Amino acid sequence: MKNTTNQSLWNQFGASIYMLKNAISACPDEHWNTNTRFWYNAFHCLFFLDYYLCMQPASFSPQAPFTESEFEDRMPERVYTKQELLDYLQASRDKCKELILNLDSEKLEARWINSSGSMDYSVFEILLYNLRHVQHHAAQLNLLLRQTTDDAPEWVFRAEN
Repeated sequence: MKNTTNQSLWNQFGASIYMLKNAISACPDEHWNTNTRFWYNAFHCLFFLDYYLCMQPASFSPQAPFTESEFEDRMPERVYTKQELLDYLQASRDKCKELILNLDSEKLEARWINSSGSMDYSVFEILLYNLRHVQHHAAQLNLLLRQTTDDAPEWVFRAEN
């Protein structure tokens, strides 16, 4: 049962991450840093993907070159490149896959509580919350692509292993 549940959860979470990757990859350079803030929407999603995968949220720190600007409710000090965000996506994808495929019932029921205590979820629920957040932003980015280029990546059914 564990293997089926873990693999199914990964298949769908991984598909959402892949859809985000496709949207980031499809953004033409001339639309990366415009008033639509494509790059920033992608960064925001990746920052919180990484954060919600951290099982000790109080000790979270994003990988370099990223800062904790999202916690401070301010824009990053510079525009991140597409490659920087794709690298961050890959690192978070790997972290997500490892976490999900190694979950057992005890880990699923453990609590995920942010520093302020305003978010208090089981690990299972924070994973679902995170998946929904990724899919929400992947859809926003695809809408921006459709509005600016009249094209967007296709739906992804399952994660690539």
